[in-house]
Amino acid sequence: MAIAQTVNFQIARSLRILYYVRAAFNIIWVTLISIYAYSSPEITAALLIIYPIWDVVGTIADILINRGTGSLTPQYVNLAMSSIAAIAVGFAIQNGVPQALIVFGIWAMIAGIIQLIMGLQRQKALGGQWPIIISGGQSTIGGLSFIVLSNSPLGVASLAGYSAFGAFYFILAAITITKRLRKGY
Repeated sequence: MAIAQTVNFQIARSLRILYYVRAAFNIIWVTLISIYAYSSPEITAALLIIYPIWDVVGTIADILINRGTGSLTPQYVNLAMSSIAAIAVGFAIQNGVPQALIVFGIWAMIAGIIQLIMGLQRQKALGGQWPIIISGGQSTIGGLSFIVLSNSPLGVASLAGYSAFGAFYFILAAITITKRLRKGY
């Protein structure tokens, strides 16, 4: 196996693990937001802040996995945007869930565009990124829906679907990478 193939193999294995971990988080988050979205504004507020913080953690892991493989600009931009989003949601939630949903929606749109770019870049080297590409597009659309529905009861309800689709796409990406790994990359 050539050096480039070995590196891609190792990156793919690490990304597969990261994708499964991120999917597990999303499933837990979906469960919690589904339970508490209407019964506990405090827990809903915490979950809205935790989600972009988790994205920071996932992005740091992604940067570590991909260090030395080329431009990590999208990851660093995402890291900055998710950090800012967590803080901004924390401030916005003080004015109510609708304001936090607007901030969350703006962040989801930006994060979706970044995810789309990363998926397209990785598709060439690693393959198996179509679920991540689709997820980036879905996140962008989801973010817009959070803004539009921010003052509607459906706004909070749509959070569970957004995160559930994220989990689904992470699982699909991990499965796709697993199939490629079994073929010897």
